[in-house]
Amino acid sequence: MAKTILAVDDSASIRQMVSFTLKSAGYDVIEAVDGMDGLEKAKAKSVNLVLTDQNMPRMDGLTLIKSLRGTPQYASTPILMLTTESSDAMKMQGRAAGATGWLVKPFDPQKLIEVVRKVIG
Repeated sequence: MAKTILAVDDSASIRQMVSFTLKSAGYDVIEAVDGMDGLEKAKAKSVNLVLTDQNMPRMDGLTLIKSLRGTPQYASTPILMLTTESSDAMKMQGRAAGATGWLVKPFDPQKLIEVVRKVIG
């Protein structure tokens, strides 16, 4: 059974690229348009990995991570940030919120697959 990844990004083109890349590697992908949508979809269906952007309307990535980490279901689920934010200060905030890893856009599809395989197989 394929593992399910929740891809959260307010950019439709990024969601499409992430979804295409991960589906071609054999994963099921659920897309969410922002952090609030991502939180609702994560609660509705269990996922193996969350991949989230930082800067989004309604709820940003750090808030989404904190919200997910606050639920027993997602206390130890891998959560990766995929964002244009690359400062050390922002990465430290990500770690403090509970992010498992950090990828900077634009992303290399092969690198994305490698990282995903490393954290969920």
